[in-house]
Amino acid sequence: MVNSTRFLLACALSAGTLLSAGAQNVPFTADRFPYKEGLKAAQKALKDGEDDYKDSPPRYAAALPKFLEAQKLNPNNAALNLRIGDCYLSLGDKATALPYLQKAAELETGPAPRTHYVLARALHLHAKWAEALKEYERAKAVVAATAKKSKAGPAEVSPVEVARHMAECKIGQQLTAHPVRVFIDNLGPTVNTAEAEHSPVVTADESLLFLTSRRAGSLGGAKASDGSGFTEDIYQALRDGDAWGAARTLNAPVNTAGHDATAAISPDGQRLLLHAESNGGDLSESRLTANGWSKPRELDSRINTKYRESSATYSPDGRYVYFVSDKPEGSLGKRDIYKAEIDGRTPPQNLGGTINTPFDEEGVFMQPDGKTLIFSSEGHGTMGGLDIFKSVYENGKWSTPENLGWPINSPDDDVFFVTSASGRYGYFASDRPGGLGGRDIYRLTFLGPEKQPVLNQQERLLATRAVAVRQPIPVLSVPVVTPEVTILKGTVTDIASNQPVQAQIEVLDNMTGQTVATLQTTPTGKYLVALPSGTNYGLVLRNEAYLFHSENVNLPPSTGYAETARNIRLQKMEAGSNIVLHNVFFDAGKASMRPESTAELERVVRLLNDSPKLKLQVCGHTDEASSIDANQSLSERRAQAITTYLIQHKIKPERVTATGYGATVPLTSNKSDAGRQYNRRTEFKVVSR
Repeated sequence: MVNSTRFLLACALSAGTLLSAGAQNVPFTADRFPYKEGLKAAQKALKDGEDDYKDSPPRYAAALPKFLEAQKLNPNNAALNLRIGDCYLSLGDKATALPYLQKAAELETGPAPRTHYVLARALHLHAKWAEALKEYERAKAVVAATAKKSKAGPAEVSPVEVARHMAECKIGQQLTAHPVRVFIDNLGPTVNTAEAEHSPVVTADESLLFLTSRRAGSLGGAKASDGSGFTEDIYQALRDGDAWGAARTLNAPVNTAGHDATAAISPDGQRLLLHAESNGGDLSESRLTANGWSKPRELDSRINTKYRESSATYSPDGRYVYFVSDKPEGSLGKRDIYKAEIDGRTPPQNLGGTINTPFDEEGVFMQPDGKTLIFSSEGHGTMGGLDIFKSVYENGKWSTPENLGWPINSPDDDVFFVTSASGRYGYFASDRPGGLGGRDIYRLTFLGPEKQPVLNQQERLLATRAVAVRQPIPVLSVPVVTPEVTILKGTVTDIASNQPVQAQIEVLDNMTGQTVATLQTTPTGKYLVALPSGTNYGLVLRNEAYLFHSENVNLPPSTGYAETARNIRLQKMEAGSNIVLHNVFFDAGKASMRPESTAELERVVRLLNDSPKLKLQVCGHTDEASSIDANQSLSERRAQAITTYLIQHKIKPERVTATGYGATVPLTSNKSDAGRQYNRRTEFKVVSR
């Protein structure tokens, strides 16, 4: 053993001397290495590595240690350095790959299109645009126009591939010259590990994060057969102030012994779309119940096919799903993005040529405004692989996809990017310097366009491992553009006991009467809904043991992003209980009801029809703006208008009475506009049931 080690060391020193005298390729031949025993062992390691390397598909992880063993004898062989660099690059270690590939190019003595091409790819992935272009040019100069893929091992260089990558480098030069102003922060060790994390999804208010990880302790408990680490599981983390709590695995039945991955979370955090390889790469849905997450239910055969459905996202109302499939039927290329009604019967709709290309699309995400689509694509002009793009659906068509730019996008694949409802924060997975290992989850903060920034002395902590990386904070001179969305959230409780109540919530467009979303409160009575601006909404809460409850949320078109808390208390259906009809609207100073009141009045009709013994008193109230007599008259006429509507809809007159109270029963002070508006109301009171 000692003699063998000495002779290998001697061989290595000899090879090193050859290189120091002038860079030259050293073949594995007896005339260069007289130590037959060591040469024979190196040649065997080289041959075994070649068998793995030229397998179909190549087995880079198996070939690499054999090539490294051969390199101990001869570090100055061009072909061997190329193969080692190619293995590292193919396994995702671009930093280790680069010096081997640079050495391979230095040692080459003749035309070597693949050497220059693989070196160009490594430089490309390091965003060394100009150097990569030079190597691509060298590869291009010696690539035959008829180049074909080899029957075994890595593909030979194609002129089309070279041209495509050169175009990517030029796009990279343009985008890095005008970087997007962002902060990028690693979520830290409570979320990330030394293993790989990916596919983050967050609720609209960023209170809950789901992700996929290959870390130890997965439900399957074993490493994947493909050598890629532990089996994938889904994890959940709660936000506490500005920090994320520890990511904890979701137990069965969500996670299984196989690979389970996140696809999407509904804005309210109560519906989870999953992707599982164990069921053939299909999509399934789990719902939050009083007993935890339900057993995932596969989406129907309109959406899931015998091909692979790899990612998905909900529409804000939860009725539709946007998803990615590689099915050939109806495709415009490879993987395309489709839209389908989850519980509908019509076939999925391909989003068309503005979004889909002849290349791959992936990682689809719909923002809570219902019109801004975030997705990754190879085909819209990228700086390498998949880049993240944005398109907006307006006036019946999608806008031309816009590259989100550098440093959000990189020369490597950038995919599975989601944003908060505010549009100011994004979450994505990336393998970046300073991470905890493999791909980590990062939070991105958009700073908006630059306008003569003034740097202050504050510093912001970026992704860290052992050494903190810091970046000055520019003072924003212009506001960040945010989507016109309001997050409405709160807790539903019993008015008497103050205990949480589970209720169904229906969100309606008051102008059209159409239901735009339905949701359930959580077992703890909490709810959250994202409402695009420009609409007058009615919220209706139902529980069989309680009177229905309505809320009005009027969001004019100019409303930007906002978060509003509205706690709701439900009343049992018993004598003396009363409900304000928040979605019955009258013209100012009149008793004529506006058309958008219809949906609310129909709910009262339905309540009376469902409870044949129920008797109601309809009560009208005003503020103190007019005289006592005028207020009394107006309140009576408004109460009577509602009563008349109910009678006209076949409710017996003896079951409803009308009473006007004028301004005598205020709910709050009349000294402010908000107070007066709150006091102007119509309501009904349960007389008997």
